[in-house]
Amino acid sequence: MTVAVLALQGAFAEHAAMLDRLGAEHFEIRQFRDLECPFDGLILPSGESTVMGKLLRDLELFQPLRERIQAGLPVFGTCAGLILLAKEVDGGVPCLATMDIAVKRNAYGRQLGSFYTESDFWEIGSVPMTFIRAPYIASVSGRVQALASVDGKIVAARQENQLVTAFHPELNDDPRVHRYFLEMIAAQKRRRAL
Repeated sequence: MTVAVLALQGAFAEHAAMLDRLGAEHFEIRQFRDLECPFDGLILPSGESTVMGKLLRDLELFQPLRERIQAGLPVFGTCAGLILLAKEVDGGVPCLATMDIAVKRNAYGRQLGSFYTESDFWEIGSVPMTFIRAPYIASVSGRVQALASVDGKIVAARQENQLVTAFHPELNDDPRVHRYFLEMIAAQKRRRAL
């Protein structure tokens, strides 16, 4: 199994380090020709969602990645990656718009509003959660399942092949959220092999 990590900005190196810890093969997507390498899953890291959306279009990555996600490619979006996948964005414009969630950008305020907590994550248990200028999921619809919440706000969700967190699991030592994503990829590969 190989995971592609979008490396246009943000915490892509931290995601790569977590994948290394879990023994998962991975590479970075920085330009269109990187899409020639086969991959079974995609991570959309943190960063600035508006800038990332512009770079996706400028580098001609937007349409091919959107089509792969819509076709069932497992994708994991953290913070800005969550915003990129949302169909509705309060305080911004939808980008990939593949997931039936509405998000509020910078919902927890500026950099000084960053915080750390621990909360339950469905099927995993209590996990560490670092929030940095984080969004939250204001509402879900369709087949979206809320996986975690903090103070009544949804901070993790899944819709079939799409997993999102408002927090940064790549910035903590706990690998369980990334392992959950790798298990999603493995299950997808098993289904396609049948």
